[in-house]
Amino acid sequence: MEPLPVKRKRPRPRDPIPAPAPEQPVRFPEVVLCLVEKRMGASRRSFLASLARSKGFCVEEAHSARVTHVVSEGNSGDEVVEWLRKKGRGCLDAPGKEPALLDLSWFTEAMSAGWPVKVEPRHCLQVAPYACQRRSPLAHRNPMLTEALETVAEEAYFCGNEGRSLAFSRAATVLKSLTCTVRSVSELSALPGLGVHCKRILQEVLEDGTSAEVERIRQSDRYQTMKLFTKMFGVGVKTASQWYQEGLRTLQDLQMRCTKLSREQQAGLLHYTDLSTPVERPEAEAISQLVREVAERYLPGTSVTLTGGFRRGKRSGHDVDLLITHPVESREEGLLSKIISWLHSQGFLLYQNSCRNTFQPFKMEVQEASGSAGSMDRFEQCFSIFRLADRPGGPRGDAGAQKPGASSSRKAVRVDLVISPYSQFPFALLGWTGSRNFERDLRRFARQEKKMALNSHALYHMEQKIFLPAASEEEIFQHLGLEYIPPEERNA
Repeated sequence: MEPLPVKRKRPRPRDPIPAPAPEQPVRFPEVVLCLVEKRMGASRRSFLASLARSKGFCVEEAHSARVTHVVSEGNSGDEVVEWLRKKGRGCLDAPGKEPALLDLSWFTEAMSAGWPVKVEPRHCLQVAPYACQRRSPLAHRNPMLTEALETVAEEAYFCGNEGRSLAFSRAATVLKSLTCTVRSVSELSALPGLGVHCKRILQEVLEDGTSAEVERIRQSDRYQTMKLFTKMFGVGVKTASQWYQEGLRTLQDLQMRCTKLSREQQAGLLHYTDLSTPVERPEAEAISQLVREVAERYLPGTSVTLTGGFRRGKRSGHDVDLLITHPVESREEGLLSKIISWLHSQGFLLYQNSCRNTFQPFKMEVQEASGSAGSMDRFEQCFSIFRLADRPGGPRGDAGAQKPGASSSRKAVRVDLVISPYSQFPFALLGWTGSRNFERDLRRFARQEKKMALNSHALYHMEQKIFLPAASEEEIFQHLGLEYIPPEERNA
């Protein structure tokens, strides 16, 4: 029997490969778009990019330094900047060519018109209202503008007008977070916290390079005297203002008129020049290393962390803040007195004032419930003036015969030693890193937006009446529903 013939299937004709879409001519070479995929989605982004190219627009990726217009849907300006950073941030790094961060409404209007419509303030992405929601690097784009506002804020603070001072200070923090250089006051209309007075000052600076009001403040006798006195260790605004009203104007006046000074102020006057001279990072790190070695001598495993502006990336600062802890809870108790005793015996301390830990969780609950909680922390700490190292050629002689503010042969440096229990360390690290404006807004955000109370010891949920533990700074941000911002971008 012959086998049945096998039917062979004829191969199907293959579908023709579609020809690539013809390259659309670029009609607007001066405008280069970048479409943000976050929240927009890949397919929608692809469709909008094809639409833009069909209209004669050029569309490129975020890493391109040619991008002039960044278009986003459903994101804040800060979220877009972070997305661009993760994608290579090329368009952010082009000096003098910062892209416009725009809402999809600008794109829709441009596509409808068939050409790049003028960017109006309503098209610009909003800036987050709290400093803790924004990234503020050390080097920002608008130093002249922020310095002007900070001068007015400082003058208001010297006059005891804290509300006015905060308003100008917060306005300056907004400008520090911008990724573009402000060239016109019209660009500021969508920004939070910039009132009529702020904009008037900024307009003067933009048009004339300076503000008449700011220059009057800087040249005023009272402002200069208050700056001189408040730089002195142990002197606050109230004391400085009182001295000014008494007719005192110089450091020599304080000594010659036999003004009664506290022990802290006497030390501040004696070492005024050194304490007014910036502390350089190598000096701060040398002090940190010394304290670490001393702590290790008495309690192996002790951690000593350099905080403040140095943790935020600064190369210099006005003092050195060291946060000390041990991974075994309560083992840190009694350590500070041993460190101080050793430093004093070796001649490193020119002045020191210590206080014990007075934090009580129960009191925090009561204070937060009544709204009377202060911003000061309650750690065991030592405020000191540290003798750094010998300097050749420094003036010598009897300290009592020195002119006020004169330096000795060894540089004097302000050093704060803070002891934190390990369970509170993440909160202490966050609080002592700063900046002041960042921390102030972080605590304001916690209270107003999340019904939580945050300080350098703990995070307390006021409605649930519980403390929220955290093993790291990242966990604190998570509790608050905030994107984590690294220390070097907290320079608000």
